[in-house]
Amino acid sequence: MNILQNESIPRCSDKKKHGISPSVLLCIFLILLILSFFAALCFGSVQTSPGEVFSALLSGDFENPALRILLHLRLPRALGGMLSGMALAASGVLIQAVLHNPMAAPNVIGVNSGAGLGAVLMLAVFPAAVRFLPLAAFFGAVAACLCIYAISLKTGADRMTVTLVGIAVSSILNAGINTVKTLYPDSVYDADAFMIGGLSGVTFSRILLPSVLIFLGLLSSVLLARDVDVLALGDDTAKSLGMNVKGMQLLLLCLASVLAGSAVSFSGLLGFVGLVVPHIARRLVGQSHRWLIPISALGGGILVLICDLFSRILFAPYELPVGILLSFVGGPFFVFLILVGRKRYD
Repeated sequence: MNILQNESIPRCSDKKKHGISPSVLLCIFLILLILSFFAALCFGSVQTSPGEVFSALLSGDFENPALRILLHLRLPRALGGMLSGMALAASGVLIQAVLHNPMAAPNVIGVNSGAGLGAVLMLAVFPAAVRFLPLAAFFGAVAACLCIYAISLKTGADRMTVTLVGIAVSSILNAGINTVKTLYPDSVYDADAFMIGGLSGVTFSRILLPSVLIFLGLLSSVLLARDVDVLALGDDTAKSLGMNVKGMQLLLLCLASVLAGSAVSFSGLLGFVGLVVPHIARRLVGQSHRWLIPISALGGGILVLICDLFSRILFAPYELPVGILLSFVGGPFFVFLILVGRKRYD
């Protein structure tokens, strides 16, 4: 029987949180994402008013300094920030659902580091094959995902143990990245920014293929939301409802790897987006992945855009890599989750 057509399947609640329906929240998050994106175009070390932005876009004068700043610097950077945030947040939702672990996230369990190691290895061995960087990052992310998944199946470890194993695997993978950087110092352009996570070097050519992969990954995740809900009920329940649990888990991990690997390929090892945003979204809309996935994706885009904006204007004309601000936000949040990590989802 087709899981999607089984009307007897228990549904995750779409209950309202704080008196606001999920559909209204989705519209609010979409508006906030648009405003954040427009703010990213207007503000930076060189201030540009909204009127100047519109005038530059409508003028079509490619010699206009404002238009050149928009097209060559701010627009690709804003697109990169939005795409990476959406991808990492959605990846976090999927990983948490597969591992049944609220503290799992692409950066916490080593998925980001696996993608980073795949990327730097490819650049070291095939420095001219930059266009294949997203694919190398994807395979690195898949390897890290499968490693953690195999450990969790083999040991039956609890959530805290899986998280600690993931942190250990992440440390090993980061050591591998640093080894490649040491042996091939010219393989990764601006390697420090890559390790921290940053968007300063993003161009349209670098985000072209990743943007397609991220779009397909997000679309597939939303289409599979009902199956993710069934999986979240527990492996035994999902099996009793006719689901191929292992196959679905593998598919979702591959989707999470596509999303995280694509983001890492141009934004570096951004941390905590896939941890912080899904928890906030879950507080707002509950457990239904029909709402949780799209709202988390929008929230991830908003978070990265806002953090990147502040990284440019707080110490202008100098700027911080956006990964630093995300660590300031996500680090304390992760400590909080460790302290209450044995509690179940709401």
